Amino acid sequence: MARPLRFRHAPGRWTEGRVRHDVYSHLDSNLGATMRRPWFKPPSGYEARRFEMDNGDTALFCWNDDGAYWLGNTETPSTLWRTDKFGFTEVPYRVRRWAERELLAQLHEETPWLEPFPHLSWFFLPVFLSKDGRHTTRQFFDEHAAGFPDATRDEALSFYEEFLSTGVLDEYRELMAGKLGTSKQLDLVRMSASMGEFNAAALLTEAGYDITPEIEVTTGHSLDYRAERNGDGTLVEVTRPLPTDRRSAGTPVAAVRDTAETKTSGQLERHGGGVTLFVDCSSFPDDDWASVRGEKPDVRHRPAVVFRTRPSGRVEAYRKGSVPLDLDGAVEWV
Repeated sequence: MARPLRFRHAPGRWTEGRVRHDVYSHLDSNLGATMRRPWFKPPSGYEARRFEMDNGDTALFCWNDDGAYWLGNTETPSTLWRTDKFGFTEVPYRVRRWAERELLAQLHEETPWLEPFPHLSWFFLPVFLSKDGRHTTRQFFDEHAAGFPDATRDEALSFYEEFLSTGVLDEYRELMAGKLGTSKQLDLVRMSASMGEFNAAALLTEAGYDITPEIEVTTGHSLDYRAERNGDGTLVEVTRPLPTDRRSAGTPVAAVRDTAETKTSGQLERHGGGVTLFVDCSSFPDDDWASVRGEKPDVRHRPAVVFRTRPSGRVEAYRKGSVPLDLDGAVEWV
């Protein structure tokens, strides 16, 4: 499975002749390719070309006398195989911004329903235009409302656009966008679980906490978030039960218990305490959530918050144990 989009840096002097020989000829002979001028003005101090392959792949290449940058969702020319890879924030800003303009224009031309959601488009760009995941990630948002049941695509996208446009996760964009994965096969379970982390982040942000994802702990693994406010920090781990229509047996209450037990008997047990468990039931349709809300099952870990987010921004929740987070302004306790 290919990873989200990353740049390759090829040091040394490049010319248009070398680009034709080392890059274009390889792409054209293997895939059938057209080399074009870029859609937008190249970054200052660079020449640039856009490559469009017959199979729908694309690639960008810019160069000057000191080196070149490649970014593409296609096979990498052999000349670039041993070059170093860099994330979007690790290349010169002018190179990154040019590439993002090119790719965002392409994304919105191919997928016009994403255009009203500019921050979401930008945030998930590394997977929306990845080599293996460019179809499945868009399909997840389009046909499955990003994991929200009984919701339209635009309702779901509006919710995430509003949250992401706060910028609280911009610094961690590639890390968080990459959680969707870049598989050619649509994996609703994994993708929905990844959005549970975004739902938890939105809840914590609404409650006034600063969040940092992927906190390494002494047991050798990472917890999903550290939430901080007024100098106090709390570690948070998120899990997301499957609704009963995607389980072989059981009830919504059993789904909550079983999923939480898997988390608590593994990762959280090894950690040995000091973590608040968030159980995101946002995949549950109304009837399933009503059953959970009515029974408020224990989740075999304390403290815990069991919640359900709707695209309107409404969050219902119940808690078990003494939760060291003030969430009153962000949830309706049930």
